[in-house]
Amino acid sequence: MSSVAIFFSVVAAVLIGAISPGPSFVLVSRIAVSRSRRAGLAAAFGMGAGSVTFATLTLFGLNALLMQVEWLYLALKVAGGLYLIYIGIRIWRSAAHDLPLDAPVTPAGRNIGRNFWFALGTQLSNPKTAIFYGGIFAALLPAQPDPWLMLAVPLAVFAVEVGWYTVVTIAFSSNRPRSFYLGAKLWIDSIAGTVMGALGVRLVAEGLPRHIWR
Repeated sequence: MSSVAIFFSVVAAVLIGAISPGPSFVLVSRIAVSRSRRAGLAAAFGMGAGSVTFATLTLFGLNALLMQVEWLYLALKVAGGLYLIYIGIRIWRSAAHDLPLDAPVTPAGRNIGRNFWFALGTQLSNPKTAIFYGGIFAALLPAQPDPWLMLAVPLAVFAVEVGWYTVVTIAFSSNRPRSFYLGAKLWIDSIAGTVMGALGVRLVAEGLPRHIWR
């Protein structure tokens, strides 16, 4: 298989992974629908930054390290799970807070940056992302890839992640979805908080030694 064909195979696999629902989708869609399009776009770039970080580190051996040093992988799972639980609690606590129909768009500057870092932290909270990229790269990349692939693949990962979550942001920040959210905020935020918390609990459970659960 040519290097070009390998590149597009990796891009396709990354796109499928990005589209799969998970905590990243829950967070970006909620930010877009409850705050503003600009806030959602900031979160999209945060997701892209997190993904390109994992992809780059994986290319340089992070996946192999996590597979060899089991305690490190388990510790990252617990830490990431606790972070997702924290996010879930925050969403739950805000569920009962009304958001007026004429709520202003989130201002630029500090709040936009906060959405970026919030999304970045969410993306980096799941070490399974590194394993996901490790699996893709091991399956599709040759043992000694062309130098341009080592540069192009992380850039493509960033473009795919930002592109997908930009689509999500545009869809959820439109007037009709936002109006629906405002009318059902309590239920939507409660469900979103529960999903994030459940994903966090699952990560923590997977990271703790098995004998604790016996």
